[in-house]
Amino acid sequence: MDRISRRQVVRGAAASAAMALGAPSVRAQKGQQILRFVAEADLKVLDPVWTTAYITRNHSYLVYDTLFGTDENLRVKPQMVDRTTVSPDGMKYTFTLREGLRWHDGQAVLSEDCVESLKRWGKKDRFGQLLMAHTGKIGPIDKKTFTLELAERFGPVLEALGHQRPAFMMAGADCVDVSGGAGQGDRRAQGRSSSPGMSGNPANRSCTCGTLTTSRATRGPADQPVARTCTSIE
Repeated sequence: MDRISRRQVVRGAAASAAMALGAPSVRAQKGQQILRFVAEADLKVLDPVWTTAYITRNHSYLVYDTLFGTDENLRVKPQMVDRTTVSPDGMKYTFTLREGLRWHDGQAVLSEDCVESLKRWGKKDRFGQLLMAHTGKIGPIDKKTFTLELAERFGPVLEALGHQRPAFMMAGADCVDVSGGAGQGDRRAQGRSSSPGMSGNPANRSCTCGTLTTSRATRGPADQPVARTCTSIE
């Protein structure tokens, strides 16, 4: 009788396993679905400015919104921003917010909220620090418009605002300074409640958006932001 080699045994076992398992069954699911996933770590800090942990950043993408986002081709696209105007010399950027942006409590998102969020982010994030080091002035013009004026020429302004660790927008009163001091924009602190943050977190007031049941910025019906929507996440 011919001896059976180890290679033949392995091949036979693999073929038997493949026949037993068969082709996977894939079916389209209808209706509202819940996505459950296990993250790579416990979510201990909610503030994306306070920590560089990926779990916090990923959670923030589901809770907060950003001025710009990065699409599947790594191109920076407007998210909360409706229109960007750059001066001929490239030293002044004017940003106009989309219509219908609201916080989860129904209050309108204002340009000063975005300004305070950018200032806070610019103290901690490395790309934000580079941008702010070249910035002479940043401030609101009206409720929907704010400007960023450069003191020195800096090419990747939009890349800084839309990179993988962007400035997540928070209400002005919730922009607690990285050192622990209160942020600006205290006009929003009177008579309004917000959820207390965990250790090292501001009491965050996040934005709600589209079909997200967690919170992001609410859009107008004609809005076409970078696609980052889901139905429900647990």
